[in-house]
Order: sequence, then structure tokens, then C-alpha cells
Amino acid sequence: MRNPRVRLARPRALPAFAALLLAIACGHPPVQPVVSPAPAVMAPPVAPDPRVALRAGIDSMLGDPRFRSAIWGVLIVDPAHHDTIYSRNADKLFLPASNMKVVTASVALTELGPDFHFRTTFATRGSVRDGVLHGDLVVIGRGDPTVSDHMMRDAMIPLRAAAESLAAHGIHRITGHILSGDDAFPDANIGYGWDWDDLGEPYAAGVDELFFNEGYATVTLRGAAHSGGAARVTTTPIADYPVIHSHVTTATIAGGAAAVAPTAVFDAAHGDLVVGGTVAPGDTTTLLVALRDPAAAYLHGLAGALRARGIALRPEAVIPTDDAALFPNAGTVAAAARAAGRSVATAAEHRDTLFTMASPPLRDILPALLKPSQNQIAEILLKTVGLEKSGVGSADSGRRVVESQLTAWGISPDEFVIRDGSGLSRHDYLSPGTLVRILSTVEHDSAYQVFYDALPIAGVDGTISDRMRGTPAAGNVHAKTGFVDRARSLSGYVTTADGVGLVFSFLCNNWTTPVHDVEHVQDEIAERLASMTLGAR
Repeated sequence: MRNPRVRLARPRALPAFAALLLAIACGHPPVQPVVSPAPAVMAPPVAPDPRVALRAGIDSMLGDPRFRSAIWGVLIVDPAHHDTIYSRNADKLFLPASNMKVVTASVALTELGPDFHFRTTFATRGSVRDGVLHGDLVVIGRGDPTVSDHMMRDAMIPLRAAAESLAAHGIHRITGHILSGDDAFPDANIGYGWDWDDLGEPYAAGVDELFFNEGYATVTLRGAAHSGGAARVTTTPIADYPVIHSHVTTATIAGGAAAVAPTAVFDAAHGDLVVGGTVAPGDTTTLLVALRDPAAAYLHGLAGALRARGIALRPEAVIPTDDAALFPNAGTVAAAARAAGRSVATAAEHRDTLFTMASPPLRDILPALLKPSQNQIAEILLKTVGLEKSGVGSADSGRRVVESQLTAWGISPDEFVIRDGSGLSRHDYLSPGTLVRILSTVEHDSAYQVFYDALPIAGVDGTISDRMRGTPAAGNVHAKTGFVDRARSLSGYVTTADGVGLVFSFLCNNWTTPVHDVEHVQDEIAERLASMTLGAR
């Protein structure tokens, strides 16, 4: 029995080396000491490349079965770092629609400069005695596109200013005609390859060296108080032009709807506008009608402004333009009159200049072109670069200037086909690579800010004012749209969430789904670009 008071001494632990010797002496294999492993050093996690997710997302959207018949061209680049973020069919040619205006505007800005002004000269052909111009008033235009409600709030304002200037020169009566002088734009008024069915619409109006209200008139029909009464028909901006023959009556059917939708068609024989159909009692309907003779419209507007200022004119002050319909390629009232054997002002005849009116500068015209996608300004700019650089104001001469400039920017001739300035032609072709190269080149131009500010802004203004609202792309994306049948485009600039500037071009042709489906994909890609973070570059 163990004595509780006696404590036994506990064996003390042998030193490790002594324990080893004892084990050897007893014939036991040595036991290796247990050493705890050092804690592993964890490598920092590698952040996934945001471009991988972006590419997968875009591939998924473009591969949707809804687009099995469509052809997509997409190119997204970071030009500052020469980095291609995404590319699909970037070197293939697509129908660009109004993305052609990116080409026209950028070349015009480069060739003409942001401070370029269109000039319209007013001269006399004859003598001025005692306040009477015994002869003709000759108006020498070079395509000023700003005489419009859109640019001036009232297209008649510049013409009233011209009337004031004429009165300031002491002229209160003109015995001769008001003529268009010099055929600055000698070719066809409409673009090559424009669809015949479009030509009556304002967006397909022709252009000339004298150009008024973007080439269209507004016809307003007001129904009488009771069914059966004649409707009242008025035109603006010119009250008496075009000449209208109205067959519009006031009528109703069950529910108060108009019985026959109003229409407006030009009489091929005389050039007058024939308006027919019905309107409901007290109702108002508005028709927008493309004017067949842009120069004649300008001169008729000027005649109205002169009469309103108290300057007396002969009853038929403007040379009759009935014959213009027989000469669709004549280009101007002057050319039509020449073809018909009528009197017309020419550069060879003696003329005395009275004054010259200058348009706003090109920097103020570009927003009116790009934001609403205005076709006629684009066509005028195409002819103007030809006129200013080669002396010939035709679409072909302008096209050659554009092609030369694109080549100078390093774009291969097989990457574009230029046939008009607006993209309304179905013979225009551009690749996403061409558009991205142009947009990237313009970034280095001293007038880049003018171009950038003139583009539509997502969720803010222009043709994308209702798109991408409430997303990181709103107020961020500056881009040009394009839309003709089976072609939808969006090309421009976007800044990522971490401040990287990207240039992109999204072109889609031959789709059969609703156009909204194509727009949704374009918007979704732009929104992802605006919200992504590319990290240190």
C-alpha cells in the first residue's frame, strides 16, 4: 500500500539527443521528431479578366436563334492602348444606313474646318435707278442648309434679313425676275440608289445650291365645323408655295374617325400639289411633303419676304418651274430654265454684287446633321467638299474627296463603298473596322470636341434620346445611329466605369426580327461597356 505522505519522484523527460541514444542502445529504430509544417502562403486570387465575360456575353447575344438569318459586325477597341476588346466580322462590308454620316461629317470637318461658312451672294443683272432695279435679282447659292425652321426656328428669318438688306441698298421695286445664278450643284438633286418609294418623303427630299427648310413643306388640313364642309388647307413656311389643289372635305364615320386618310401628291404635268381625302369636323391633320424643286422653293420664299418688306415685284417674279419636272437632272431653276430656253443668269453675264450672307459655322451645323440624322445636310456637305476642293459641286466629286481622305487615314479602298453622303443609298458599304478607324482618327483632330458634342447622346438627345436611360450608358455613350430596311447601326464612343475610353461599331444586316430586338442587343453591349472595369492599363 502506497504511503500517501510519501511522494514518488516523476521521471524527468530525457533530452531529445539522450532519448535517441537510449533507443539505439535498446535496439529500437530511432523515432523521427514530429515537426509541424509551416503555414502555407496563399497567393492572392487572380481577378478574372472582364473581357472574357464580356466576350462570352456578346457571343451569347449575337448567337440568339432570333438572329440566325442576321449578319452582325462588331468591333470594340481601346485605341489609346491599341487593344481590341471584341471583334466579329470587323473587316466585312455592311450596309451602314446613316452611319455613313460619320464618314461625311468627319471628312467635312477635316476638309472644311469647324469655322467654314456657306455663303449666298445677292447681285443685280441690270441697272438701279431711283430705287428701281431695272433687271433681275440674281441669287448665287452654294448650298447653305441652315435656312430652315430647324436651324433658325423660322425658315423665313434669313430671307427677311435679305429683304432688309435689299431695302437698305435703296431698292423698292424690281422689274425683272428673281433668278438662281450659277449652277454650283450641277448633278441630280437626289442621291444615287435612293429608293423610288422614298422620294415623296421629307427624309428623301432633293438638295440644290439654293435650299429651303430642309426640302419640305408642312401642309395643315383643318376640318370644317360640320360634316360636308370644305376643309381649310394651309402651307408653311411659305404661305403660297407649293400651289395646292385641294379636294379635302369634312366627313365622319361611326366613332368619329376620318373616313379617308388625307394624301398629298404632286401633279406630274404641272408640278402643283393635289391634296385629297377627308378630315373629321374640327380636326387637324398635318402632312409633310418633300418639295420637288429646292431652288424654286427658296426663290418663292424670298419673293414673299420681299413683298412683305414692301419691295414691289412683278406677278410672276420667280421664273416658272413647270418645265423643271421634264428635266429631273437639271439641278436648279437656272438649269431647268436654260433647258427650256428661258432667260437665266450665268456667270459670264455682268452682275453687280449687292451683299453676301454667311451661314452659321460648320461647328453649329454638325449637331443639326448628326443628332436628328438629317439626310439633306449630309448630301449638301458631300457636294460642298467636292465644290471647295475640286471646283465641282457634284456627289461624284465629293465622293472622290472622301475616298482620298479615308485612304490618307490608312483605310484600305476595299473597306468602303461611298455612293452618297447620308446613307440613304443601298449602294453604300462600310466595315466596322472602317468606322472605328475613322472615329479613332477624329479623336486626334483639333476639332474632335466639335464632332463628339454633335453626336447623339444616350438617354439625352438625338436619335438615342429614349435609349439606354437609367443605365451607366446614359449621358456617357455618344454614338451615331443608322436605320434603313434590314440595316441597323450604332457606332461611337463610350467610357468605362474606370475611365477608359473605348470606340465601337455595331452593324447588323438582314435581320427578320422586330427592330427593337436588334436595338436591345446594341444597347445591352453599350451598357456593359459603360459599367465594366478594365483595371490598370
